[in-house]
Amino acid sequence: MNELIGRVFDFETSIFPSKDELYIKLATHGQSPKTLMISCADSRIVPEQIVQAEPGDLFVCRNAGNIVPPYATMNGGVTSTVEFAVAALGVTDIIVCGHSDCGAMKALSDPTGLESMPNVAAWLRHGSAAEHIVTHCHDGLEGNDRVRAISLENIIAQINHLRTHPSVASAIAKGEMTLHGWFVDIHAGQVLGLDGETGAFEPLRQDRALPVALAAKSRLASEYAEAAE
Repeated sequence: MNELIGRVFDFETSIFPSKDELYIKLATHGQSPKTLMISCADSRIVPEQIVQAEPGDLFVCRNAGNIVPPYATMNGGVTSTVEFAVAALGVTDIIVCGHSDCGAMKALSDPTGLESMPNVAAWLRHGSAAEHIVTHCHDGLEGNDRVRAISLENIIAQINHLRTHPSVASAIAKGEMTLHGWFVDIHAGQVLGLDGETGAFEPLRQDRALPVALAAKSRLASEYAEAAE
């Protein structure tokens, strides 16, 4: 803890003065990030570091397993964060970001020990579709390979949940929202992105188009109905 406190002093004496114009601007005009990242709470994953974000660039929501519960009337931290980010801040991109060696995904793979953590067990049920897919569609996977597969499927499952949120669904229908699924491979220092067209996770590279889970494109069912008439 003393080490962390020392870094707080370093922020006050070194970091803040070196970016004083940026902080003054943010304090005066408020925030206007265009991207929300929903990532795991794992201490090894630092969203701002992954994208080299400056203060004000990134709106972040972190929890065990980068979970997005399906929309419901019952209030929740993730639901409220998503709603505020889209409706109040006007973010145009949402990233669901998982990672390798994830403890939450290990618990989904093998729930042994969760008996003493009933709230964790209940939370992870929002990822049960990922475990079910891997168990029934990826026969024979074990150990780290099974956990990695669940982690990737969980990103897809949480993007599907995200689309049930009214603010997100509306932004998608208007063509104002792009969804991304990222997987951070801690061991390789590499970020993989979900290509929604192929269903594959591909490395993010400077010389290639950014893979996106769902590209921004207007889609209004009423327009199709009128065209059919």
